[in-house]
Amino acid sequence: METDELVQTFRFAVALTATGPNKPDPAALGDGYFSECTGLELEADVKEYQEGGRNNAVVRRVGRAKLSPIVLKRGMFVPSSGGSADTAIWDWITRMFEGQLPIPRYSGLVQVFAPNGKRTVAKWEFFNGLPGKVVGPALNAKTGEIAIEELHILHEGLRLVSNAAQRGAS
Repeated sequence: METDELVQTFRFAVALTATGPNKPDPAALGDGYFSECTGLELEADVKEYQEGGRNNAVVRRVGRAKLSPIVLKRGMFVPSSGGSADTAIWDWITRMFEGQLPIPRYSGLVQVFAPNGKRTVAKWEFFNGLPGKVVGPALNAKTGEIAIEELHILHEGLRLVSNAAQRGAS
């Protein structure tokens, strides 16, 4: 008898793909180099209607989806040849604030791998993301920790790719 396998969260990859008319290099945002990914969630905005004379129940109707931002965290990089920290994430949101049009959008693929890394066990796609927030590292001279930066991507849709679609694409 075969038992089901639990998905483990420590082995994953994030791939970003530039979409739209202005397509910068997706690798510039650290494609694949993220240590944490959150925000893989959908929530229903259900509308409630209270019918007159019906005191023991509430009628519920489907509303719009509520999308959470995808939050990606990574260590800050400095080129091995020297120089200063990579500014790609900051450049993306700064260009948007400065009104440099068109604003590049990124779609993404988040894949979770089996512990041996040889197969994909879960895959999410998000679409047409814009930078919503960038957070720099918390600086503390007492800890000696790695500087972590955070990118919040506001997207237009998220889906968990079905097993049948994964088998066809893998």
